[in-house]
Amino acid sequence: MFRAAIIILVSITFTVTSSSQNKDLQKIEKILQQQAVDWNNGDIDAFMKAYWKSEKLQFGGASGLTFGWQQTSDNYKKGYPNKEAMGKLTFTLKVKEKLSRKTAMIVGKWELEREKDNPNGHFMLLWKKIKGKWLIVADHTSSKCQ
Repeated sequence: MFRAAIIILVSITFTVTSSSQNKDLQKIEKILQQQAVDWNNGDIDAFMKAYWKSEKLQFGGASGLTFGWQQTSDNYKKGYPNKEAMGKLTFTLKVKEKLSRKTAMIVGKWELEREKDNPNGHFMLLWKKIKGKWLIVADHTSSKCQ
């Protein structure tokens, strides 16, 4: 009887934990979907709301490692000065993993559809739940132009 009770308790705990993980990953996916909408509307300020507004934010890309929300925002605005340069963004998520109660990792592919080219690449995002809100705390993005 005791053994059966333990098995039931473990099953319930696993189900509750799995459900919580799925809800958090779904919240993060919605944030990424909103980022694509914001990008496609030419609104980098709205796109940046998914990032941790801190000097500790890390962004790794072709130019090396950047620290800070403001520098990351400035770099996006410099690299994509208008809606034409921004193009139409799509994300394809490859890996979605909850690492702990307050951290998650998303790996995927990004693509821009523009009139003259279609740059694309991959990304790895580290998310952290800060004050009840999921935010990107580290972003490593690779890019290539085809």
